Amino acid sequence: MPETPLEISRVWVEFDDPAEPNQRFRADLTWLTSSWICIFGAGCRGIYADRPDDGCCTLGAHFTDRDDLRRVADVVGRMTPQDWEHHPGTTVQRAWTDRDGRATTTRVAAGACIFLNGPDFPGGSGCALHIHAVHHGMDPHAAKPDVCWQLPIRRSYRTVTLPDDTSYLEITLTEYDRRGWGPGGHDLDWYCTGDPEAHIGREPLFRSAHAELTEIMGPLGYAELVLRAEAHLLAVKALRARGARTLLPLLVHPATLEARPAGSRARRKR
Repeated sequence: MPETPLEISRVWVEFDDPAEPNQRFRADLTWLTSSWICIFGAGCRGIYADRPDDGCCTLGAHFTDRDDLRRVADVVGRMTPQDWEHHPGTTVQRAWTDRDGRATTTRVAAGACIFLNGPDFPGGSGCALHIHAVHHGMDPHAAKPDVCWQLPIRRSYRTVTLPDDTSYLEITLTEYDRRGWGPGGHDLDWYCTGDPEAHIGREPLFRSAHAELTEIMGPLGYAELVLRAEAHLLAVKALRARGARTLLPLLVHPATLEARPAGSRARRKR
């Protein structure tokens, strides 16, 4: 099945952050109610055709800020060669990070992110940080760089100034599509968010990614999102019952519409 277009109709909802009086969320319900799920190791083709086992980990991850780097460094300090294939023999920061201009990134080793374990590694394939977290009872998002655990959700900020010269911080949550990778994203050989092959989750994204969304929004903000997402799903269900199929592309992600029945090949994220 072909990848769906980047420009699609989307349903957006805005609401105040209950925990922050001068902050509002702007959420893409079309994406957050889609059936997308990570299919790493279960049909993922990887972003480059010649490295299908890498998923989207071929490139080094860019750290958001010092707090992001510090959090990952704390986890790295506890890792061993048993759960990390490309362990450099030391956990000092310069052994596993690199620079991209002014940004700090994870180092690339053996053609991919240094934390990527190969498919035959005895400690488990996929992200070594993720594997370490699972083995030690941590939420994976607490161990991985922000950009890694937030995928496929793209978070962005802007200050909105109103006509009375008051302002608020707007936090947008939407699909991390090809454009999120910068200009090079258009050249990726394959990408999952717009491909029906990855829209096979048993639950809509806002439920399957509840831990990540709660980390981003806080528990009160996430609860407000759930109310609106559930209402959106009820509207979609009513339209399906009435046979109003021509309206569904306005409310449902096209890759979810094109996918085969949800749940047939669902897998947890690496």
